[in-house]
Amino acid sequence: MSDLADTTPVIIGVGQYAERPDDSDYKALSAMDLGGEALAAAIADTAATGDVADAIDTIAAIRQFEISVPNAVAPFGKSNNVPRSYGKRVGADPARAILEIVGGQGPQKLVGELATDIAEGRSSVGAIVGSEAISTVLALSKKGEKPDWSEEIDGELEDRGFGMRGLLDSTLIAHGLATPISLYALFDNARRAERGMNLADYRLEIGELFAPFSEVAANNPYAAAPVARTAEELATVTERNRIVAEPYTRMTVARDQVNQAAAIVIASVGKARELGIPEDRWVHIHAVTDAKELSVLERPDMAKSAASIASVGDALDMAGVDMAAMTYLDLYSCFAIAVTNISEAFDIAPDDPRGLTLTGGLPFFGGAGNNYSGHAIVEAIQKLRDDATGYALVGANGGFMSKYSTGIYSRQPADWSNGRFKTLPGRDDTLEVRDSHSGPAVIDSYTIVPGRKATVAAIVARTDDGARIVANPAEDDSETMAILEAGEPVGRSVSVRSDEGRNIFSFS
Repeated sequence: MSDLADTTPVIIGVGQYAERPDDSDYKALSAMDLGGEALAAAIADTAATGDVADAIDTIAAIRQFEISVPNAVAPFGKSNNVPRSYGKRVGADPARAILEIVGGQGPQKLVGELATDIAEGRSSVGAIVGSEAISTVLALSKKGEKPDWSEEIDGELEDRGFGMRGLLDSTLIAHGLATPISLYALFDNARRAERGMNLADYRLEIGELFAPFSEVAANNPYAAAPVARTAEELATVTERNRIVAEPYTRMTVARDQVNQAAAIVIASVGKARELGIPEDRWVHIHAVTDAKELSVLERPDMAKSAASIASVGDALDMAGVDMAAMTYLDLYSCFAIAVTNISEAFDIAPDDPRGLTLTGGLPFFGGAGNNYSGHAIVEAIQKLRDDATGYALVGANGGFMSKYSTGIYSRQPADWSNGRFKTLPGRDDTLEVRDSHSGPAVIDSYTIVPGRKATVAAIVARTDDGARIVANPAEDDSETMAILEAGEPVGRSVSVRSDEGRNIFSFS
């Protein structure tokens, strides 16, 4: 690799840290402490003879869930400067500290961004760190304990905000659909209807998709739920495996109760050599693409995300390889549709011998908040360390299939003279969205979300002139509710009326 330009970015170190409340050595660490442990592990992973921590000039942090929405409250307090809190724990004082926007695409997107900064001479060593301590917050709260995790750290912070604009249509919120589970359920029910499958068969298909994921998690020491499950176990509705939003059972959705952290360190080739990092630790970044999808209701096809598919396709093109060349795959798996959206577009079978996850996936490894793909990248790098010719693809999904970043990695050198990070242009094939409608419509998708206080049932439908609307059944309309519960409403005609800020529907 002697002919590589000194500014070529390479991943030089990766690290993870996790703990579970039932571990014998459980420490109940804060999110900042978990992240510090992961960053320390990534620095040690470089096998450098020089001081990597001192050389870090940029730390980019992934937002914890508790700081991912406006006016959220961190139960035990929070850091005022998350990236510098991580840096403080390893003796790093970077010139630049970044707090990234919300979304699971963040770690993967930041690899491309920090690598570009290095390739263009604005940085020489950057680190990406993310962590969550949701499980510990819940465990300690149940015991009545309230440690003080607040931190005040001096220094510049580039806070990029929440990045939620344009993801969610306000009419969804007005009709009770505001959570990721309910919105992804709309997508999966649209796909189910497209495939002509009933609810029981579709739940089993989801179980068959995710059972191999659980087997990977069962062998991953960092997994939050390291238990292998059968397809039938995942698909069968029981008191413990209840429906959380039709068609999802509890065991087949992302698990956010985790205590996990991951870190990635990237350096220029010149700096890596100066720090004495062996070349067999280097992994090259062959492509990173970042795409944004239309809002939930603006998309012409609710069963797919064309922007996500384009992200993967453009990354492969930029790397000059095809999907068959990928030795390792990690497809973001918060919900089944996020996996099948990509696997079907690129003819990857559910039982592909490569497997579709490196970690065990979000329902079993753990959701890890916005930082899941940080763990996937760590696993990919570790696989490639023992495979001099292999390639790994990591797909990172954010929002409501709203944002997607793809990374392709290999020990094979990558020429960064013309850049390898691309932001894709936005889509313009937008459907009109209407808050209010009176008249006929045809159902595109639906879901039923059981709740402790009330059940929310809603449809997404298309008007005669092609606009998208959302509607609920009337509270006392048991006949309409029974048709929804039977599971086959998509494609049926409904009558809709506007009523005090909501649309109410019944079957025609």
